[in-house]
Amino acid sequence: MTAPKLMTLTDAAAERIRALISASGKDATGLRIGVKKGGCAGMEYTMTYAETKAPHDEVVEDKGVRILIDPTAVLFLLGTEMDYRSDRMSSGFVFNNPNQTGSCGCGESVSLTPATEAARVGATDS
Repeated sequence: MTAPKLMTLTDAAAERIRALISASGKDATGLRIGVKKGGCAGMEYTMTYAETKAPHDEVVEDKGVRILIDPTAVLFLLGTEMDYRSDRMSSGFVFNNPNQTGSCGCGESVSLTPATEAARVGATDS
C-alpha cells in the first residue's frame, strides 16, 4: 500500500493560486497553508502568501504551484486535495481532506483528526 501524498492540487486550484499570487503585488513564492483552532467545529484552514520558506515548512510542488505547509498542520493535511470551485452563489477553495471528521453548518470550520506519524513518513519519502 502506498502512503498518500502530503497534499495535491486540482487544476482549478493551481490556476486560482497562480492568479492570486500574480495579482497580489507581493513577492510571494507560493502559498502557506496551515490549520488553527477556531470556529464552531474546532479548526479552520489558514492561507497566506509565502515570501520565504520557514525552517520547518514542508514544501509541495504540484502543477507548477508551490505550497508551503506549516509543520504543525502536516498530520492534519496528509492526503488532502485542494480544489477551487465557483458557482453562481459562491467561490472558494475546498479541501477534500481524509482527516476531516466533521464540519460546521456554515462551512467555515472543520473537525480534524491527525494522521499517524507512520503515514506522514511514507508521504514525505515519495
